[in-house]
Amino acid sequence: MNTRGLRSQLKDSVPVTGLCPQAGTYGVPDTLRRGFSSVKNELLPSHPLELSEKNFRLNQDKMNFSTLRNIQGLHAPLKLQMEYRAARQIQRLPFLQSSNLALDTLRGSDDTIGFEDVLNDPELSEMMGDPHVMVEYKLGVL
Repeated sequence: MNTRGLRSQLKDSVPVTGLCPQAGTYGVPDTLRRGFSSVKNELLPSHPLELSEKNFRLNQDKMNFSTLRNIQGLHAPLKLQMEYRAARQIQRLPFLQSSNLALDTLRGSDDTIGFEDVLNDPELSEMMGDPHVMVEYKLGVL
């Protein structure tokens, strides 16, 4: 196993968030929500498949693009990437959750029910703020 390549892969894909535990409201670590903190767990993944699962969508897209390029030529993955980029730019206002339905339709995952569909209900989201301030921040006015 090439350890130098593994170190660079870990360094690039796993963010190091600082060595102190995340403090709660009163400066005390919130172990109920975040679990027990360990410096080793923050530096290295806890399981060998964690990196693979973290980059699953990216790896799947790369594989699909290479297969599409071998079958149809260079124009097909370029056109699909252009459509993905255009679909990602379509968003609602910054204070509203976006469903990204166009992107799901392009990827073919619009008819599957996943974890985020069941437990990521935008109506139950705690994200709240002044709509005018959020739009001005998004536009760079603030």
